[in-house]
Amino acid sequence: MRQIPVDTSAALVMVAQPPTPKIANRQTGEIATDRETGATLMTVDVMFVMDGNAEILNLTVPQTGVSGELAMGTPVALTGVVARPWENEFNGQKRHGISFRAVAVTSLTAAKAA
Repeated sequence: MRQIPVDTSAALVMVAQPPTPKIANRQTGEIATDRETGATLMTVDVMFVMDGNAEILNLTVPQTGVSGELAMGTPVALTGVVARPWENEFNGQKRHGISFRAVAVTSLTAAKAA
């Protein structure tokens, strides 16, 4: 699968929705895990602001990569962000989009306090 690195160094990033476990199967409630490490996967919505434009990105992050208090509005640093194009067909309808994954989401307010 193609992965496109995303440079976040020039952007302002803050939490839009705190981390929640990623659901792998909505019917059973099964929580998604990383295929390589077995770590529980979390989703974190972040507001990504760059050049006067703001977007809400839904990031998938291993639970081990979520650090600090990530309440709504908390400024964060993103590590190892990649974009992955996806496409699937369900009931004869084709769908496509881009998913985002990060190695870590770190609170900047916790770093300043320390």
